[in-house]
Amino acid sequence: MIETLVWTALALGVIGVYLSWTAGRLDRLHSRMDAARAALDAQLVRRASVVLEVATSGVLDPASSIVLYEAAHGARQAEEEQREVAESELSQALRAVFADAAQVDLLKAAPGGEAAAEELAAAVRRVPMARRFHNDAVRAARALRRHRKVRWFRLAGHAPFPLAFEMDDEPPADLADRP
Repeated sequence: MIETLVWTALALGVIGVYLSWTAGRLDRLHSRMDAARAALDAQLVRRASVVLEVATSGVLDPASSIVLYEAAHGARQAEEEQREVAESELSQALRAVFADAAQVDLLKAAPGGEAAAEELAAAVRRVPMARRFHNDAVRAARALRRHRKVRWFRLAGHAPFPLAFEMDDEPPADLADRP
């Protein structure tokens, strides 16, 4: 009788430790996901800020400046539900304006344009990487949250189900390829 109680207590202890370890792992994944989302938000804001600087610099033609300004302003002011669409529109505007290598050369030829072009190129290259890191963290958290043990024992607590950030983040070819 005592031996059965000891084995039962030992089994419950092992199960408790395993569930605790799984809950800790899930918590670390959620923390990683939150950090990746913060990094993605920072890169998106940085990209929009650089685009606003380029749009208001007076280097580009007025139509291109207006297109970039409105898209960047829309991306910075977008509500969370509309953020993916607004950021995709900014990517499309960047590709439309810098579809021609002459626009990039025009930007670089202006005073201070070389630094602005490098900063813009760096900003548009970093957004896809930050989005990839965020979506990888979301994918890992989703995979763990789909396990039965996580659902049955409610190890995720009240944390919302992780959502990937889906947007068009393809940079303009002539801008992203230049050093």
